[in-house]
Amino acid sequence: MGRIQNNLTENVNQDLIDVLDETYVGEPFYMLLLGVDRSQWRENSEEYAGDNFRSDSMILARIDPKKQIVTLVSLHRDTLIDMGEYGKNKLNAAHALGGPALAVEVVSKFAGVPISHYAEIDFDGFSAVVDALGGVEVDVAMEIDDVEAGGHVDAGLQTLDGNEALILCRSRHSYDDYGDGDRYRAANQRLVIGAIADKLLASDPVTIASTVETLSQYVTTTMSIPEIINLAQNFKGMDVENNFYTAMEPTESFYENETWYEEVDKAAWREMMNRVNQGLPPTTEDEIDERNGAILSSTGGSNNASSNANANRNANTAATNTSAPTVMRSGTVTVKNGMGVAGVGDAAANKVKTLGYSATASNAQSFDYAMSVVVYRDPSQAQAAQEIADLLGVDVVTMNENNNYVFEGDFLVLIGADWQSST
Repeated sequence: MGRIQNNLTENVNQDLIDVLDETYVGEPFYMLLLGVDRSQWRENSEEYAGDNFRSDSMILARIDPKKQIVTLVSLHRDTLIDMGEYGKNKLNAAHALGGPALAVEVVSKFAGVPISHYAEIDFDGFSAVVDALGGVEVDVAMEIDDVEAGGHVDAGLQTLDGNEALILCRSRHSYDDYGDGDRYRAANQRLVIGAIADKLLASDPVTIASTVETLSQYVTTTMSIPEIINLAQNFKGMDVENNFYTAMEPTESFYENETWYEEVDKAAWREMMNRVNQGLPPTTEDEIDERNGAILSSTGGSNNASSNANANRNANTAATNTSAPTVMRSGTVTVKNGMGVAGVGDAAANKVKTLGYSATASNAQSFDYAMSVVVYRDPSQAQAAQEIADLLGVDVVTMNENNNYVFEGDFLVLIGADWQSST
């Protein structure tokens, strides 16, 4: 876990930390997501050697863990912004001029909201994450055939691999006959992010851990591993179809000094951000381009009904996980603390004892385990192992087929960094 955390925060500096707002556990917060036009190919090319890469995609996200609502508002890269000492520039120049810290500072002031976290991903990383999930299901509104974006993607509902998802998220010129290509590209980016979230939140903990490890190779973020795991746990069971809102900053194009810019519609922008701040969809109704099927804004569905359904489902799940079985068990359970927080091993052992087992707790060989797991020795123990996992709120249960785990007794409970959120 230490290596993954170092990868994620390697490029986070004090300037960025200083401009971020404080996060309160469980409360809604804003996060700036940047897709940077950096890739291994561009870094190795003579044309882009030594470049300060601009943010090709900028999304302001409002994340509400309690209500399981995510709102994504894309920011137009060509928006003309007064950047103080840097003068007036296109919004996507902020990253190149002053790095992540300036990007956060400029967007926070522009949107009128505090930003608590930052994440930046390059092109290679976006593709790798989709592949790590085994592809994502996306209903592609229209055929994409764009050499500059990397190739071709068919229209229709399909599972996209990493390369196809990247083509969809990069293409602008496929929409030259319809208007502002950046607006359609941003809509596709939000569409794919929603598909990734849907697939990730429905995945098993091993896949989630593998995806986080893949992300760590390509992502810079201010979030810690425990924060990421806790967030994933909070959003488990999220109704992505109804609780995922999307839109784009309202702008109008203008031409000046042989350059195209975007000027924000201040009144409409202020109204949009007021809605977002209240936890409402950015727009009052969906906006779909009937000519090509692009979803330019989405308000979700019947939110009250879906929220109640989620609450009932979560309550039922919690009741199932915490209820004690009527049959007392026998045998021995070894508990290993693999996250390094004092007392968690003893707490887990005491819980296990309520089932009738004898249990002992000690430290694992390292404190770098990301996910908790219950391990059993024989197929006949599978049901009992699941019972232990349900009691403790552990998602991963596995048989020790290849003796990957060394332990004494009948069962092993290995405590990872996700333990706090699961108990």
